[in-house]
Amino acid sequence: MPRPVLERAAAELVDWNNTGMSVMELSHRSPEFESILSTAEKDLRDLLLIPEDYTVLWMQGGATSQFSALVYNLFGSDKGTGGRVADYIVTGAWSEKAVEEARRLGVTANVVVDTTGDKHVGNVPAVSEWKLTPDAAFIYYCDNETVHGVEFPTDFSASLPHSSVPIICDMSSNFLSRPVDVSRYGVLFGGAQKNIGPAGVTLVIIRNDLLQRPKHNDFVCPVMMDYALCAKNGSMYNTPPTYAIYISGLVFQWLKDLGGLNSIEKRNREKADALYACVDASEGFYVCPVDRHHRSRMNVPFRICGPDGKPDQTLEKRFLDGAGKRRMVQLKGHRSVGGIRASLYNAMSIEGVEFLVAYMREFATAERK
Repeated sequence: MPRPVLERAAAELVDWNNTGMSVMELSHRSPEFESILSTAEKDLRDLLLIPEDYTVLWMQGGATSQFSALVYNLFGSDKGTGGRVADYIVTGAWSEKAVEEARRLGVTANVVVDTTGDKHVGNVPAVSEWKLTPDAAFIYYCDNETVHGVEFPTDFSASLPHSSVPIICDMSSNFLSRPVDVSRYGVLFGGAQKNIGPAGVTLVIIRNDLLQRPKHNDFVCPVMMDYALCAKNGSMYNTPPTYAIYISGLVFQWLKDLGGLNSIEKRNREKADALYACVDASEGFYVCPVDRHHRSRMNVPFRICGPDGKPDQTLEKRFLDGAGKRRMVQLKGHRSVGGIRASLYNAMSIEGVEFLVAYMREFATAERK
C-alpha cells in the first residue's frame, strides 16, 4: 500500500471530511459514501480511459469468485441452447484454477495453451499456433501469474485474432501497473489486494453488451455473482465493502498525482530491470527460470544455486534469514514452487528494490568466498 495513502487514511480514520464519523461508520446509502464511490469510479475511468460503453462493478469474493461468475454470466447462448465452449490460456497456477472451476461447474473449457508440462516458465507458443474456437463464449487468460512470475507483454491482446469473441482478462496482480486499451476486452477483473487497495473488493470492468447476454440454461446465477443485477443496482444490491472502496479511491488519486499509468509503468519497469539485471549478472548464483519475453514486472521468482548449479535450499534459507534481519520480509517463494519471490507492486519504491539488490550482491559475494 502506498505510504501517502496509509497516512491519509490514518488522518481521516475517526473523522472523514468533518462528518464526525469514520468511513466504516457511514451508511452505504448516504450522500457521503455515494460521493466516495462516484469519485473513485471517475478517477478509475480517468486512469484507464474506460470507454462510455463499459460499466464498473465493485464486487466481492476476490478474483477466484470471478472464475465462477464467468460461467454463470457468459456461457449462455443466443440460441437458448446453453452449450457453449470457452477457450482458456493456462500459463500458471491461477489460470489452472479458472479452468478447474469451469469444469467443476460442468461446462466445456477448451485449453488452447497449457504450459503445465514446462512447469509454467513462460514458454508460451506463438498466437499463430493456437487453435481457438471460432464461436467461443470467450477467451480467458491471466495477465500476470503471481506464483510463477509469468506476465504477458503489454500488447498481447492486440495479437489475438480479431473476432466477436470477447477477451476476458484476470488482471488481479498487475491492474493499474501500465496503460491498458480497455476497448479490446469484454471483461477485465481483479482482486484489489495487489495494486488497487485492500483485500475485500473485487473490481470488474465489463462491456455493456455482455450484461445482456443470456445466461446458461442449466444454471441459476447466484445474486452476488450476477453482473447485470450488480450493474442495475450500482454495485449496491447489498452493502459493498465501503472501506476497501474508499482506500481504493485514495490509491487512484495517488496514481493520478504521480502522473498516471504512463508514469507508474516507467517506474515499474525501472524496478524490474534493476532486479533482473542483478539476477542475470550473478553468473548462475541467482537464476530466474522464466522465459525472458514473459518475465513478470510484478513478481520476480528466482532460485539460489550452489556450486553444482542446482537450487540450494540451505543457501535460500540463509538468504531469507539475512533479509529478515534487514527488515525485508515476504520474500519466500510460493510453497508450490519454492525459492525466492520478490513482489514489486506499484507501492514498492525504487529505493526498496535498490536495497534488495545491494543485499543480493553482498550475499552472493560472501557465499562465494
